[in-house]
Amino acid sequence: MIIEPKTRGFICLTAHPTGCEQNVLNQIDYIKSRPTTDGPKKVLVIGASTGFGLASRITSAYGSNASTIGVFFEKPPKEGRTASPGWYNSAAFETQAHKDGLYAKSINGDAFSHEIKAQTLNLIKEDLGQIDVLIYSLASPVRTHPDTGERFKSVLKPIGGTFTDNTVDFHTGEVKEISIEPCAGDDIKNTVAVMGGEDWQMWIDLLKSEGALSNDFKTVAYSYIGPSLTEAVYRKGTIGKAKDDLEATAFKITDTLNDINGKAYVSVNKALVTQASSAIPVIPLYISLLYKVMKEEGIHEGCIEQIERLFNERLYTENLELDDAGRIRIDDWEMRDDIQAKVLELWKEATTETLPNIGDLKGYKTDFFNLFGFDVNGVDYDADANEMVNIPGLQA
Repeated sequence: MIIEPKTRGFICLTAHPTGCEQNVLNQIDYIKSRPTTDGPKKVLVIGASTGFGLASRITSAYGSNASTIGVFFEKPPKEGRTASPGWYNSAAFETQAHKDGLYAKSINGDAFSHEIKAQTLNLIKEDLGQIDVLIYSLASPVRTHPDTGERFKSVLKPIGGTFTDNTVDFHTGEVKEISIEPCAGDDIKNTVAVMGGEDWQMWIDLLKSEGALSNDFKTVAYSYIGPSLTEAVYRKGTIGKAKDDLEATAFKITDTLNDINGKAYVSVNKALVTQASSAIPVIPLYISLLYKVMKEEGIHEGCIEQIERLFNERLYTENLELDDAGRIRIDDWEMRDDIQAKVLELWKEATTETLPNIGDLKGYKTDFFNLFGFDVNGVDYDADANEMVNIPGLQA
């Protein structure tokens, strides 16, 4: 079938299997071009099919020849209907990994559930024995608690007052003012339940109790801080409360890992175009300006460059540098004073008319459509594509 992008707001309803495959191959090629490292050898990635999670799986496999298990929740294809992009990403990764002689298997289902945790544990025991790294990179908007059955839904809201500032509709390029009403009721509790650290700790507690974690085990969860421009709706909003909980959980997990010399870290990553970030008001305008500045400075990174630097220049170095709150800061280039000063000046000038010149809206849109396998260089979108793609290592 001929597959075209069909969008609704910040979501693309279709995905292109060939474009997703090319994206994955490009990331694999990047890691192959980098020096190999004495990194992890048995890796579990929770949220392994897109963004930072996918980059973590690729970096582990091709940076240090790691065996990888990926857990994700993706929609499979049907005749005449495409799968979600993460399905095609995972299919492309596993197909290439198997060709290259690498162990790679996947589990598709609700990572919050006891059933998926148990299935993953059994696969680790049967095939790997233990894991030495767990990457936690979930970005779900909802969670059903596995013990109580209560369903929580996260919200993107400020705390204490209405937030008003500019944003951009990246489809049209229109810069406009947006107001977001403050959270109310159980919004904070629900957001923390979805995006905080409880599920991360549940994974670690289960795997450790069953002897599935190696000595010197490491686990990393991904977070974001961002600049003052976005803090009212992000770091000081409901999501920020969830990130605070996630970061506090890292210390709790480390305490439980003392007997195996294990460590839990939170890595604060750079602002990038992801399905999750596209949904956050103000962020698309900020990223458009940030991209312009960082590309001009020659320090722009995508997911794969960020994670390669995290693994090779942070996690597996002798002296891991942490900030005052005990976090790894791989957002260091984004948060440089000179970069933020330039972005702030551009923010004051940003209008519908000026943005095409002072920002990188084109780069933002390209990255957005790349997430779904569209606008990828070297792909013939006029050619028939087979939507019925299987993931070779998917477990029943």
